[in-house]
Amino acid sequence: MKQFLEESKKISHEIASLSSAIKTKVLNEMADALLQHCDYIITHNDIDIKEAKKNNLSHDIVDRLLLTATRVESMSQAIKEIAALKEPVGRILDGWVTQDNLNIQKVSVPIGVVAIIYESRPNVTSDTAALCFKSGNVCVLKGGKEARHSNLAIANVLKEVLAKNKISTNAISLLPDSTREGVAKLIKENKYVDLIIPRGGAALIKYISENSSIPVIKHDKGLCHTFIDKDANHEKAIEIVLNAKCQRPGVCNAMETLLVHTDVAAYILPPLYEAFMNEGTELKGCDDTRKYINIQCCEHEDYDTEYLANKLNIKIVKNVDEAIFHINKYGSGHSEAILSENYSTVNKFLDIVDAACVYANASTRFTDGGSFGLGAEVGISTNKLHARGPMGINDLTTYKYKIYGNGQSRK
Repeated sequence: MKQFLEESKKISHEIASLSSAIKTKVLNEMADALLQHCDYIITHNDIDIKEAKKNNLSHDIVDRLLLTATRVESMSQAIKEIAALKEPVGRILDGWVTQDNLNIQKVSVPIGVVAIIYESRPNVTSDTAALCFKSGNVCVLKGGKEARHSNLAIANVLKEVLAKNKISTNAISLLPDSTREGVAKLIKENKYVDLIIPRGGAALIKYISENSSIPVIKHDKGLCHTFIDKDANHEKAIEIVLNAKCQRPGVCNAMETLLVHTDVAAYILPPLYEAFMNEGTELKGCDDTRKYINIQCCEHEDYDTEYLANKLNIKIVKNVDEAIFHINKYGSGHSEAILSENYSTVNKFLDIVDAACVYANASTRFTDGGSFGLGAEVGISTNKLHARGPMGINDLTTYKYKIYGNGQSRK
């Protein structure tokens, strides 16, 4: 492990100094290579899918794991979009001249060696590798064991492009020891690794946050809410909440609790119930909600649960203040939405709700690097410091101060 990470650290200076033109060329070749080796990738993914079904993994996990030709094409397109983004390294973030006539520039630089620990989705392998490469970082990737064959196939394709361009293949590496013990060793190697990015379940995030000696940017659970205000457009509201819950229930930006203003509950809950029944959604509700629609009782702990499945809590609230209170109590700081045509109510919600992404009259499902124009994201950070929300190439840089003098000595 130490020898492997030492080699990653050694080449990080080489990767940091690559020109924008070379990085763009290599990334476009990586995107093409994914399409050229689509059958190879899907063949290895089939092995993971068969094992997942044999191990009785849930339908939503299998969906996150599955690669199709369309999904491989999306992975390729994401790399193309990352390649086309503005160069993140060497940006002058600020600059000034001091009273001692020193010219100071604050300049963006790569972080160094970034270790990313993730579960299930093999497209994360290509997304994060491309984002790290574009931002001049070396990446060490540790995917979930359920996607082992898929991740290896994708990494092999990307590394082949690096080798063809005479760039060290260690710029993109899978952690050689992917066991729990291997991860435990990795998160203590602060001499060689500059940042840990865990994305996955609560237990994984908690373990790494509590045990890492390396700085951690958490990509934690998505306990997302949508609030239907009394001034919402009902037709739009139904369409948006169906999308937020049902389009892809097993992802972190899917809605887990729907809050409804008491003044419109009688009108909007029955058509919502019918729409969710058509989608096969399992509904749970507070006592007030159950006066209008016949659903299961929602227990206190349900509000604190990330289902990652086609299940939804519904709670009636008195006003926007109660909605905000509930969200700030139970939310994970990920994505929250209000549906309202009232400008003052909307802005109160957007200003006070404590989350990385706050929406007015749109689905929380848009919290995504691609949707935000970032090409892809390393993950969706629920941290407040260094990066927050979808984490793209600029969030994978730090900065240094360059100070230009002309013979000055401090008196």
